[in-house]
Amino acid sequence: MVCMVSRSGRELQRYNTSGGRQVVGCIPYRYKQDIDGNTSNELEVLMVSSQKTERLMFPKGGWELDESLEGAACRESLEEAGVIGLIESELGQWNFISKRYGIYYEGYMFPLFVKEQLDYWPEKNVRTRVWMSVGEAREVCQHWWMKEALDILVQRLISSQQQ
Repeated sequence: MVCMVSRSGRELQRYNTSGGRQVVGCIPYRYKQDIDGNTSNELEVLMVSSQKTERLMFPKGGWELDESLEGAACRESLEEAGVIGLIESELGQWNFISKRYGIYYEGYMFPLFVKEQLDYWPEKNVRTRVWMSVGEAREVCQHWWMKEALDILVQRLISSQQQ
């Protein structure tokens, strides 16, 4: 059974030493399938719209005191994108300036190999999810640090295929 309510509020939010939020995101990915269900080598990533605008990004949100980084990444993917899968090793940690508050936030990103896509999820009514190619994702992604994480993921997957 899957929890169908998003967490809200900042009571459990983690902050860095300068008062910036610590956020965790995920790049949900899969390999494209043809009409017969055969898997190809073409990588697709899942992006979601912002709650405030139609701009696309990877699922991300606050890292809370009662969860691990990986747990937060899984939770955000479920809440915002309605996907469940296997969390893989961290892609990296980035410091970026919050557009709203002008202070440095810490962002951590993980890949999530998608195993299940739900028809109903907590933020279904406030977000749109879109599967797209890596090239399309690089074009529309609004955050430089998420683009860097995407590049790291692609390089990691290419390297693992060559071994």
